[in-house]
This record gives sequence, structure tokens and C-alpha cells, in this order.
Amino acid sequence: MHTPLDDIITRRLILRLMSNDVVDACLAGNLRNAGRLLGASIPNELLEHTSGFEHGLRELSADPDYFPWSARAVILPEEQVMIGMIRFHSRPDPEYLRAYTRDAVELGYWIFKGYQRLGYATEAIKAMMNWAKTEFGANKFVASVSPENNPSLQLVNSLGFTKIGEAMDEVDGIEYIFLHEE
Repeated sequence: MHTPLDDIITRRLILRLMSNDVVDACLAGNLRNAGRLLGASIPNELLEHTSGFEHGLRELSADPDYFPWSARAVILPEEQVMIGMIRFHSRPDPEYLRAYTRDAVELGYWIFKGYQRLGYATEAIKAMMNWAKTEFGANKFVASVSPENNPSLQLVNSLGFTKIGEAMDEVDGIEYIFLHEE
């Protein structure tokens, strides 16, 4: 019997929840220990952007039920290497999205250099949306993308997301807000 905490398996990827121990080891810069706990090696590139982990820890402290929605390592199983990360920013219908839509959940994703433009983000996003729909009945998804991030803009457009607004992100600057409804 499977649970929402299980690995999400796609044709080429494993999307594995990153436990608090893995996240803590990553934030401490101990990628060797984090990789041992995760079951896949973790490139140093992960340390370039740790704000997603910090956000996840804040979400978990405010809402322990957030855990299944939190950061998942995007793993290439044949190499046992983490090639990126994907997560939901919250559980469905967070206050901050209500100005744009109700009952949606926001996706965040990052594929490391050397693995980009190979379809991994598309595969991971589709799997995460299917997981959220199957496990929790979620059918509205938001993605926030910088206007300068052309590959990500192309990606969300190819997946059927529609621009519904713009927002100023404290960390990333101006972002376009996109919605996908199943």
C-alpha cells in the first residue's frame, strides 16, 4: 500500500521527499551526509540556493501537515544522483494565492546545470501535479516565473499554464504568475 510520502516514480526519475535530516545536513553544507541519508549523491550546486529549504522549514513549523508537499529531490536512478529539486510552496489554497485564484497550490522547481533542457523538469512537474490530484484532489496549479527566465516561460506555456498576474517576490524580484487547471 502506498502513501503520499512514498517516492514518485516516472519513466526516468525518482522524486523523493527530503526528510528534515537531509534538509538539515544540506543547510549545514554536509552534502556527503545528506546524500547518504537521501540515497543519492548531491552536487555542490544545491548550496547555491538554499532559500527553498528555509521556506520549507518555516512552512513545516507552522503546519506539520505540509511535509508531503515539501521538497523532493529529483533523482536519476541509474546514476543515483540528485539533478534538481521540486516542491509545492504550501498546501492548497494558501492565503497569498487567494488574490489570484482559490484552491490552488504553487509549484517550485529547479534542475541543475548540465541536466537542463532535457525534459526532466517537464516530467517532474507532470508527475507532481498528477500526485497532488491523485492523493489530495488538487486540480489548480500555480507557477511563478521571472520574465527573464525564457526556458521556464517556455516550459509553463508548453504545459498549458496561463498568465494570470504579476507579483514582486522579495527574493527573486518581479515574477509572472501562471495558472494551470485540470
